[in-house]
Amino acid sequence: MKVSRDFKNVSDEDLVKDIVSSNDTLLFEILYDRYAKVVYNKCVGFSKSDDEAEDLTQDIFLKLFVKLSTFKGKSKFSTWLYAFTYNHCVNYVNRNNNKKIEKKAVEATNLEDTYYNEEDDTSSFSQLKVDKLKVALEQITPEEKMILLLKYQDLMSIKELMGILNIGESAVKMRLKRAKEKLINVYITSENER
Repeated sequence: MKVSRDFKNVSDEDLVKDIVSSNDTLLFEILYDRYAKVVYNKCVGFSKSDDEAEDLTQDIFLKLFVKLSTFKGKSKFSTWLYAFTYNHCVNYVNRNNNKKIEKKAVEATNLEDTYYNEEDDTSSFSQLKVDKLKVALEQITPEEKMILLLKYQDLMSIKELMGILNIGESAVKMRLKRAKEKLINVYITSENER
């Protein structure tokens, strides 16, 4: 394993360049070792079991090896990998009919006239109880879940979300606002049913 010692302190971006140029699976193992646990933890949120999360993780890294040359370095590799992981998981959930979430109607009166305010995040959103929040997260769409997890679990900035989702700042803010309102609505509805 001389390779791993030589590349241990190499940046992700440089490692990716070396992997793409050499197609060396030993170098890819270094990248895998750096990120397998992180990717697995992201997959857990989209799966129903540890085995399913492990399968998703393996699928992501297989797909990643093939698609690694598409990384252009416009963002940090870790940010790109998170987006890659979330997109794969969202596609997995959408493809699998057994995983589709029943969509509930949300009263969206004048949503177009309201905008996301980052200062309001801690008020109603952080007060949700964790166990009930997990249940509510399972009842919103994978896309809504993805943007909320990227923002609140991975603590990504609006700018980073713009890069990952390839949309403008106002679109990111609107999607965050709508996803947050839907999650809170689902949460409150489930609270009232108890």
